[in-house]
Amino acid sequence: MSCVVLGLGSNRSYNEMEPLELLQKAVTELNMIMDDTICSSVYRTKPMYVEDQEYFYNMVLLGSVHEEFDPEKLLSQIHDIEAKLGRDRSKELRFGPRSIDIDIEFFGDLDIHTVDLQIPHPRLHERAFVLQPLLEILPKTADILKGEKLSKIQSDYADLKSTDVELFMERDVFLRQVEKEVHNGNTDTGSS
Repeated sequence: MSCVVLGLGSNRSYNEMEPLELLQKAVTELNMIMDDTICSSVYRTKPMYVEDQEYFYNMVLLGSVHEEFDPEKLLSQIHDIEAKLGRDRSKELRFGPRSIDIDIEFFGDLDIHTVDLQIPHPRLHERAFVLQPLLEILPKTADILKGEKLSKIQSDYADLKSTDVELFMERDVFLRQVEKEVHNGNTDTGSS
């Protein structure tokens, strides 16, 4: 099993689903391919690179994947989930509005630098909207992202001094809504 950290974000509705609902659907889908998941609270975040757009709703999901999931296969599954939830990369502005964005922040201890995939995520150090929720859930994990990685995450976050990220929904409330969706059988995204 490999430990994976994903960053999720949404700031545009799709198919009558608002960003928070899209995050819930994404977590439900990701729970089907990941084990032992722990999610952060949801944070409302000022847009960073393209500022003329709606605020984002961001969170982090940490979990593990089986050995048959290498980073490329996980990325492919993530792209399928994003497409199912309305993301069309060919029609979007880079860093612009999107129904859902799922980034692989860490995949075990791997360092990958290819055209399609960079792990750890290359802009993690400048993204309070990932670092803050990640620091929230790390105490709930056992021996994950410790030592140098943990020190670097804490240092990067301290250096940002960001006020552009605010708690929007506690993780327990978010998880109850995800469970309600699953128990009601309401996992259809409306796409065909």
